Amino acid sequence: MKFEIDSEITLRKLEIFLAFIQSGNISKAAELLDTSPVSVHRALHSLEQGMKCQLFRREGRALMPTAAAALLAETAREVIDAMARGISLTRAAAGISSDRLRIGSLYSLTADIAPQVITQLKARRPELRIELVLGSNDDLLDKLNRSQIDAVLMGIPSGEPHAFEVVPLFEDEIYFACPADSSQPLPDEIDLRDYREADFVALTDGFVTYHGFLEAFRIAGFTPKIVSQASDIFSLISLVSAGMGFTLLPGRVKDALGNRVRLVPLAPRFRMRQTIGLLFLHAREHDPTLLSLAAVCRQIWRQR
Repeated sequence: MKFEIDSEITLRKLEIFLAFIQSGNISKAAELLDTSPVSVHRALHSLEQGMKCQLFRREGRALMPTAAAALLAETAREVIDAMARGISLTRAAAGISSDRLRIGSLYSLTADIAPQVITQLKARRPELRIELVLGSNDDLLDKLNRSQIDAVLMGIPSGEPHAFEVVPLFEDEIYFACPADSSQPLPDEIDLRDYREADFVALTDGFVTYHGFLEAFRIAGFTPKIVSQASDIFSLISLVSAGMGFTLLPGRVKDALGNRVRLVPLAPRFRMRQTIGLLFLHAREHDPTLLSLAAVCRQIWRQR
């Protein structure tokens, strides 16, 4: 295999280049990387020589990126991310584990299961520095694949997730949600077809609960009228309690509802359940820290 990458193009210079693109200033880039402005300037000049094309143009005393630099920045980010992921996976395969663990979680799990997992893991591994990263299913999976987080607590994706190790935590049911002080009488079970003309609020795309929301109404045979969307489940609860519209919520948020929102079971044909679990990359199945995390999750599964 023949490589035609100039020796002037290195990962370190690409990191410096990205810091400059991000900050727009040589001095600020130097601060970000704890180096000198002279070193940043030399690296940028050397990288330009290695690329054999103009990456910057002078505007007064400022150095401005060209269109070619913007394209290189996009590729450089992919290269740096891929290399960071490769290093992490290589170290994990060798059984070398960091004392830092980044756990992704859905917002709806922060009231109960995520603190429980972290508390029990810290009891086993008190030296760990644990960072909790919140987001939607799609966002967290993307971060996991990019090795920006080490593991994630979320709804297990449908189908066979071959790239991941999966440890179930619990099964959750979806409910119809309405304001607790609603004067409208409600049946013991909700037939969604009776709410064809009603206003609904929903999460934004990418959340497992939003996917379930759409599936329920597909079964009901109509598209709900969504009047507002929220980027996290607690904001969604506030929209419901304010009377903006109905929605569908997982049972795991019951403790966060207080007396603001009422949950009513769906009629049998619309009922659905979510499996919440731990996911991490199969390539890191021998990582001692992730094995400890998996053991904690299996214990919680047995206890529920």
